[in-house]
Amino acid sequence: MTEQTELRRRGLALIDKLHGGHAGEAMMAEVADVCPAFAEITVDVAMGTIMSRPGLDLATRELILVAACVMLGHAMPQLRAHAEAALKMGATRQQVTETILQLVLYASGPSVRNSLVELKDILAEPH
Repeated sequence: MTEQTELRRRGLALIDKLHGGHAGEAMMAEVADVCPAFAEITVDVAMGTIMSRPGLDLATRELILVAACVMLGHAMPQLRAHAEAALKMGATRQQVTETILQLVLYASGPSVRNSLVELKDILAEPH
């Protein structure tokens, strides 16, 4: 098995663990006709290499990505995906909320507010 193939396998397996279903294949298909290299790089490098590294658990890595999406201020689909994955990996709703709130002085009040509103349904306590 080549290194590229191993990275792809590991990346797709991690995407499935974090996001469920066929998220990796769907993401690759979404940009295949525009720029398949973007999907390949995302799966191989971001997931197969960086997210798979030892040293941080997946919940912590996902909370970092939640923070990055809040800082960007325009990555709402990615914010939602990473918040859901953080919860799936064991982060609490309070940890997700506190991660976002921590950025009020760094990202901006509007970015924090918009992020909290975007995640309102998944951060609400289950009834």
